[in-house]
Amino acid sequence: MLRIDQLRLHPGQQETLLRARCAKLLRVAPADITACTVLRKAIDAREDLTLVYTVSVSVKNEAQVLRRCRDKRVTAYVPEHYVLPAPVAPPEVRPIVVGAGPAGLFAALVLARCGARPILLERGQPVEQRSRDVTHFWRTGRLDTESNVQFGEGGAGAFSDGKLNTGTKDLRHRFILETLVRCGAPDTILTDAKPHVGTDKLHIALQALRQELEAAGADICFNARLEHIRIQDGAVSAVTVRRDGQTYDLPARHVVLALGHSARDTFERLYQAGLAMEPKPFAMGVRIEHRQSAIDAAQYRSLAGHPALPPSTYKLSCHLPTGRSAFSFCICPGGQVVAAASEPGRTVTNGMSVYARDGENINGALLVNVTPADFPSDHPLAGIALQRQLETAAYALTGGFAAPCQRVADFLAGRPSAGPGTVRPSYRPGVVYTDLRRCLPDFISETLALALPVLGRQLRGYDDPDALLTGVETRSSSPVRLVRDAHYEANIRGIFPCGEGAGYAGGILSAAADGMRCAEKLLEVYTT
Repeated sequence: MLRIDQLRLHPGQQETLLRARCAKLLRVAPADITACTVLRKAIDAREDLTLVYTVSVSVKNEAQVLRRCRDKRVTAYVPEHYVLPAPVAPPEVRPIVVGAGPAGLFAALVLARCGARPILLERGQPVEQRSRDVTHFWRTGRLDTESNVQFGEGGAGAFSDGKLNTGTKDLRHRFILETLVRCGAPDTILTDAKPHVGTDKLHIALQALRQELEAAGADICFNARLEHIRIQDGAVSAVTVRRDGQTYDLPARHVVLALGHSARDTFERLYQAGLAMEPKPFAMGVRIEHRQSAIDAAQYRSLAGHPALPPSTYKLSCHLPTGRSAFSFCICPGGQVVAAASEPGRTVTNGMSVYARDGENINGALLVNVTPADFPSDHPLAGIALQRQLETAAYALTGGFAAPCQRVADFLAGRPSAGPGTVRPSYRPGVVYTDLRRCLPDFISETLALALPVLGRQLRGYDDPDALLTGVETRSSSPVRLVRDAHYEANIRGIFPCGEGAGYAGGILSAAADGMRCAEKLLEVYTT
């Protein structure tokens, strides 16, 4: 096969034209091309907006055609595929995976497919019940601390835009995408340069993935929270689990910790048990919300609204003279700002989109870099204390889980907002218009104020006076890292930390891949 990059079509042109473009580039007759498959599709929104394709082509006399073709866009192509580790005999003591987010689910999938029969513990609920609990919270403001946007099947990413892009190349990524498609995710994620599943489609895929795990030999226990790890001679010997009001011990020799970034009580218990941890940099800030049509006009110009173009997104960043950085994160085109709290008395925001991305607004995190130097102490969990400080202040500012909200013009002028302008807030259970500086540290407020005009020059309208800032966004990533060695093992033997919560990933795809790598390292133990 051959790979051809940088094939361009204008919006509205049919993909069937690609075969003829390939034939012309290769100087062969269209009939000589026996297959033409899209590998990747992107949007180049610069001056002459085009759709940019990478395709694989099967052609007669391939070696001769490749020798004759002098175009650098044409190269030989040999597809590569992830291969599971060799099967193992079922271990006498079954491995335990803690957490059913992306890292835990795909760690469990690799272990199960290889015959290790893992036990998967998830403190929250299956996604069907979890969805009902989250909707109830958004409608009423009554929080279930064990079943919410942070805890439950699918992890925090189950209520997001379901983005699956990453800046790294890894054969595991294709395996993850193909697994999700097999489980019901849209097949566009296999080719889109910026793939997304959407919350609605992801919930469907999670249910099918659960069935696949169980069919492969995994036992999945919901409402099962890790309470304690028991250690003997420097190695894990058992885990204490609380499930449905009952506490019991499970024998354990190998435990994959895929906790997620919000399992604060579990971090505290593990620290007390002696698990090595260290503080790590992360980011905090607010959500910023615009009308989707305004961002489409800024990005697509005269082609805004074209039926062949998806709702636009963006990626912005700036480094300021103060030494601080500000950047966009977790953009949700056509989505909504959501209440993402997991603890009483603390307000947290996040963003979410369904697959269609057909809402009125686009929202994204606007974050400021936070380093351990900003933490209140040098304790490994001091970053969590800082998160809680902001979340508590936001809750106190509104008197509940309604979120503090402010127009950009008012934020930049240093005055509280009295109400919205042209952008209407999407956050439930509601917002209170106020001054966000009352719940943000000075270094975050000042950085946001400096960054907004700079980012507005990068994307026209980003600093629109009526754009809404909603706070606070504190859970962009974990502020703590669970230390592991080159074999992915912690200082307590048999413990394998992985994923976003452990400080080794940043998003659904990278977390799932890290879970797979962790499972591979664990399987090596069974074969030596």
